[in-house]
Amino acid sequence: MEFRGAHILSVKQFERSDVDRIFEVADTMVPYARRERITRVLEGAILGNMFFEPSTRTRVSFGCAFNLLGGQVRETSDVKTSSISKGESLYDTARVISGYSDIIVMRHPQMGSVNEFAKASRVPVINGGDGPNEHPSQALLDLYTIKKELLSNDRQVDGMNIAMIGDLKHGRTVHSLSQLLLLYDNITFTLISPTELKMPAEIVSELTAAGHKVIETEDMEAGLNDNHTVYLTRIQEERFTTKLEADIYRGRFRLNQSIYTRYCQPNTVIMHPLPRDSREEANELDNDLNQHPSLAIFRQTDNGVVVRMALFALVLDVADKVDDSATDVGWYTQGRF
Repeated sequence: MEFRGAHILSVKQFERSDVDRIFEVADTMVPYARRERITRVLEGAILGNMFFEPSTRTRVSFGCAFNLLGGQVRETSDVKTSSISKGESLYDTARVISGYSDIIVMRHPQMGSVNEFAKASRVPVINGGDGPNEHPSQALLDLYTIKKELLSNDRQVDGMNIAMIGDLKHGRTVHSLSQLLLLYDNITFTLISPTELKMPAEIVSELTAAGHKVIETEDMEAGLNDNHTVYLTRIQEERFTTKLEADIYRGRFRLNQSIYTRYCQPNTVIMHPLPRDSREEANELDNDLNQHPSLAIFRQTDNGVVVRMALFALVLDVADKVDDSATDVGWYTQGRF
């Protein structure tokens, strides 16, 4: 694809070569994300960070990524504080905010809303999550993490076995990651969930049509066997009508040190898009795994910054200019990594 000036709305717009290019640029961003170098390549540029649904990692990491490239961030983080609460349309909002920004990241609870917004925007728009639909930058950072974690164990994405666990019906992260993995070969997907929260049938059909093997089960212990990566998700309470409805499924699937040791292969990568629900009644990923070397959840969040830096650099056409304004860091940075 042509990245320059493009909207990033769906993983379906990528070819495998596009993903390779994003990851190539992300690798070059590591010294800046680690505060080993400073760049001002986007000095004067403004990011409109528009989040109409609660977010911590996605909102902050997009803002951090833009700041690390030298740009400035302006945020809207609540529908109640925006003119949408007064009845303004997405079209009008897009026309206005795109006049104030050079690029926009948007999260919205309604499926398809970011696409609608992008049609009216005068600048590139990146989808930060639209309801239960898609989360393309999360899928990219997840795949970037999987690739690096597997490589450390002399494995590849092609031919891997991955278990996806939890609320697969509403979890946009597993939807986007599954569709991004369509670009790869010979993957075995073990989809572990309650029957009512199964992966959407259309995604399963796409995976099988692409030649991947798909196993669907409610038996977590059996499903954990023979996987290289385990990707857990929380019950998406905000997608249910009531908390009581979500509570029916909360805590159904839990991974802790004992279960990992008993059922998982050694070095099986543990992933979670976060936030993990650590309340006693849920606790899908136990704190007793916090020091486990295969727990990759915080490496995921770190990788989110470099991947999002890469997207900004490619869309704003500065990927080959980042080093031109580079200087050394002058403050204390030890202990972060």
